[in-house]
Amino acid sequence: MTDHSEKKIAVAMSGGVDSTVTAALLQKQGYTVCGLYMNLGLPGLEKQVAKVKEIAVRLGIDFEVVDLSQAFAGEVLHYFRKSYFSGRTPNPCVVCNPRIKFGRLLNEVHKRDIDVLATGHYVRNEWNGSMWQLKKGKDSRKDQSYFLCRLSQEQLKYLVFPLGGWRKDRVYQTAVALGFHDFGGQESQDICFIQGKSISEYFSVDDDALPKAGEIVTSEGKVLGSHQGICSYTVGQRRGLGIPDSTPYYVVGLNQEKNQVVVGKEEDLWEKRLLVSDMNWLGGSAPRLPCVYTVKIRYRHDGAPALVSQTDNGIEVVFETPQRAITPGQFAVLYDEDAVVGGGEIS
Repeated sequence: MTDHSEKKIAVAMSGGVDSTVTAALLQKQGYTVCGLYMNLGLPGLEKQVAKVKEIAVRLGIDFEVVDLSQAFAGEVLHYFRKSYFSGRTPNPCVVCNPRIKFGRLLNEVHKRDIDVLATGHYVRNEWNGSMWQLKKGKDSRKDQSYFLCRLSQEQLKYLVFPLGGWRKDRVYQTAVALGFHDFGGQESQDICFIQGKSISEYFSVDDDALPKAGEIVTSEGKVLGSHQGICSYTVGQRRGLGIPDSTPYYVVGLNQEKNQVVVGKEEDLWEKRLLVSDMNWLGGSAPRLPCVYTVKIRYRHDGAPALVSQTDNGIEVVFETPQRAITPGQFAVLYDEDAVVGGGEIS
């Protein structure tokens, strides 16, 4: 399948402006649109379903709720919990996209005899004559290609992203022109299931597996204070340490075995090298390495040039200049200009 000429298409609808405009655009292009809402077992389900249903009625499209709550709990929430309890800082969106939205939900789309799934992501999916290429969205402020670095060719060939070439302000203007005046610049939060809580508040204080209080130490092992659980900390964090000094301390590492938060000064946060595990290559196989790519170490990172090599311990990334707060558990995503080459977990 090298084009998307089918007349039936499913749209993953969240109740937000992006998925609403996506559905409307596809209608205008002549598609028969079916809206699907993922029930992930989160609070406020009835209110959100009612909101999406109202949008579907106004657009005049079929609408259905797909229950993916069990899969979401087993594959995303479990990963999130396991990562934090092991001293890593997870990125649940990177895991959710290939497993749930473009995994389980795409399977449900196929069960309904619909081949193509569309979402409101700000990315582009282009066929180059031999494979699908996932590219950055034209609006650099909203580009979401980082979060889709774990997709496969088998998934990409069934996906369309109508907003990939759009700017966000144009999306809002289109929504108003369609008669939707109630979005008001609302943006969805990055971690949908946290819902305004801190990480420590999200995890139950009665959970026996929750990391307990421990020491805050320097890299030399000097004890400077105490913490109430390593899951409340991440590399680069400054606030909440409670260590007075002439210059601030930052979290530079988490030692799960000793239940310690390791701190240092600003200069200790800068490194040139990292290792990546469980690498996913969007082309289906590894490119010829070593090779220089632009590498992002978190969503809001601008990306920096680095030499990427294959080693016995995984993929090694060596930046031309040091980068701040390289964080185990986050994902390193490789780009060739604006195309995603691959992504894996920083180990």
